[in-house]
Amino acid sequence: MSERSVPDSARYRGYGDLARAQVRGRDYDIHSARAPSAVAVLAPHGGGIENGTSELARAIAQSDFNLYLFEGLRCSGNFAALHLTSALFDEPECLALIADCRVVIAVHGCDGEGERVFLGGRDVPLKERIAAAMIANGIAADTAGHRFPAIHPRNICNRGATGIGVQLEATHALRRGSHIERLAAAVRPVLMQLDDAVAEECNSVATRRTAAATG
Repeated sequence: MSERSVPDSARYRGYGDLARAQVRGRDYDIHSARAPSAVAVLAPHGGGIENGTSELARAIAQSDFNLYLFEGLRCSGNFAALHLTSALFDEPECLALIADCRVVIAVHGCDGEGERVFLGGRDVPLKERIAAAMIANGIAADTAGHRFPAIHPRNICNRGATGIGVQLEATHALRRGSHIERLAAAVRPVLMQLDDAVAEECNSVATRRTAAATG
């Protein structure tokens, strides 16, 4: 298969198929960064696959949360060649990163007019909290009645330690320029609060175990 050939990514049944058709470092690359956090932020369709999602994921994660980017590098045809459906996304580095994360946020891009985010995933309480934060910051957010429910158990956002997560589908207008920072600024405080709560819970459990062991 030539470098410029574009296979139909809809035929992929998992990362193995994609990796056999495309070359890492030429057609795509993977970036992951670990942080002392229970939160992971993913852009499984980053780079040229869904433009602006890598930048949005980085803006949300910064150095506080675990970060994973799967990025299209091709000059053209990134979506056609590299878009591995979320329920089939089983890239090993990603699975390893989120295995111990209690909170997983997957960032995606979608078509649509204006500034709007469609939220899906199996973590309904967190989905609602993030949507409320977006709305409070003047960003339209829908949590139901759209075409991105992301409730399949194998959707990558639902494959962390708890089996539930949140998927964000942001329209083009929110994936460019200062709008990226604006959206990230709405999401980050919710995740920071949740991360702090998880850390406090873990510390409390550790303290109780230590007390029981020494008692």
